Amino acid sequence: MFTRLQEIEEKFLSLEAELGNPDTLQDTKRFQQVAKEHADLQPIVNAYREYKDISSQIEDARLLCNDADADIKEMAESEARELEQKKRDVEQRLKLLLLPKDARDEKNTILEIRAGTGGEEAALFAADLFRMYSRYAERKHWKLEILSESPTGIGGYKEIIVLISGDKVYSRLKYEIGTHRVQRVPETEAQGRIHTSAITVAVLPEADEVDIQIDPSELRVDVFRASGAGGQHVNKTESAVRITHLPTGLVVQCQDERSQHKNRAKAMKVLAARLLDMKTAEQAANITEERRSMVGTGDRSGRIRTYNFPQGRVTDHRIGLTLYRLDSIMDGDIDEIIDALAMHQQALLLAGSSTD
Repeated sequence: MFTRLQEIEEKFLSLEAELGNPDTLQDTKRFQQVAKEHADLQPIVNAYREYKDISSQIEDARLLCNDADADIKEMAESEARELEQKKRDVEQRLKLLLLPKDARDEKNTILEIRAGTGGEEAALFAADLFRMYSRYAERKHWKLEILSESPTGIGGYKEIIVLISGDKVYSRLKYEIGTHRVQRVPETEAQGRIHTSAITVAVLPEADEVDIQIDPSELRVDVFRASGAGGQHVNKTESAVRITHLPTGLVVQCQDERSQHKNRAKAMKVLAARLLDMKTAEQAANITEERRSMVGTGDRSGRIRTYNFPQGRVTDHRIGLTLYRLDSIMDGDIDEIIDALAMHQQALLLAGSSTD
C-alpha cells in the first residue's frame, strides 16, 4: 500500500509542476484535465502526508519513553498511545481512499420510477417518490429534466423518467435501485384499511458517446400523435417518437415535447442509458458472490425499502436501518440513508480487499 502511496505522491508533485508550466496554462483543455487529476489525488496525498507526520512524531515520543525522568517518560508514553490511535485512524482512511472508484460515479443519471403492484395507490406513491427525489436534487443543487411521463388522472404516475445532472449524481442515487414498498391507508380507501403497494426505481448512468455506439441502421423509429394532457397541440401533429433497438428489442418512446426532434433526442438519451446498463450488467455477470451481495449492484427485483406511514418510519432492509422521521425523508432528506449504505458498501469492499 505504501509503495503505491509513494507513487501517487510523486504523480501529484508532477501534476503540480505541470500546472505551473506556461504551456499548460495556455492549453485550456489540458489545464482542466491536469487540474482535475491533481484535485482527485489531493485527499490521498494529504492523508499520506499526515500519516508520515504522525509516524515521525511517534518515533520522537518513543525516544522520550526511555528518559530517566519519570514524568517525561509517562508523558511520552501517553502521547505515543494517542498518536498510535491517530495513525490507525489515518491508515483506515487511506485504505478507503485507495479503494477502486466506480467510473460511473461522476456521471449524470437517468432515474426511472414505475408503479408496480397496488393500482392507483402505487401510481400515487410513484408521484410521492418523484417529489422526494426532486427535493433531494434541489438540496444537492442538481438540475432535473423530465424525459418522459405517464400521469394518471388523480395525480399519480404509471411511469416517470427524468435526467438528473450535477456533481456525482450517480454516486449518490445508485443505492436507490430496487423495489420500494409503501404501507398506508390510500386516499381511495373508504374503510381505513392499510394497503401495501410497491414501485420500482431504476438508476442508469447517462451514457456518453464513447460509452455506447448506436448504429442508426439498427433502429426503427416510429412517429405518432401524442395522447393525454398537453393542450391544443395534442393529436394534431405527429410529434411523439417511439424508437426500437432491433438487436435487443428495447423500446423507448417520448411524447412530452411539441417538437419531434426534441422527443427523439430525449428518447435516444434513455435508450443509450439502458443499453449502457445492459452492457454493464453483462460485464458484472461473472463477479464473485461476495461482490454480488453488495448494496447498489442493481438487482431491481429485491425489496430494498419500506415506507410505513401509520408508524411514521422508513426501513432499509439491506442494512437493517430504521428511521422514525418519514415526513422529512419524503421531503428529500435522505442523506442519512445514503451515507449509511455507502459506508456499508465501503466496509464490504475493505473486507474483500483484505482477503485478496
